[in-house]
Amino acid sequence: MSGRNISRDVLNAVNRKTGKSIKPSDIQKLASGVKPATLQSEAQLRQLIKNVAKMANLPVSESTIQDIIKAVKGSGVNPAQLEQMMKMMLKK
Repeated sequence: MSGRNISRDVLNAVNRKTGKSIKPSDIQKLASGVKPATLQSEAQLRQLIKNVAKMANLPVSESTIQDIIKAVKGSGVNPAQLEQMMKMMLKK
């Protein structure tokens, strides 16, 4: 794995949990599209949740999507800090 790939431990845990082999490049491609506005737009956040669920081949109910959106919006995460963290993760 190259230096830009996501931690093997995290990827292995995701693959074990989902029973599907997810490639680091798939995760990086999805993560690269996440912008600060993604967390502020319910429609974009909803689409991100659906994309992650599809990648992991896991069904996500509408109530779970609503719970995730509520948790993200209520978490007080600074979108600028998230973007900086995502960039750092993609460089590793």
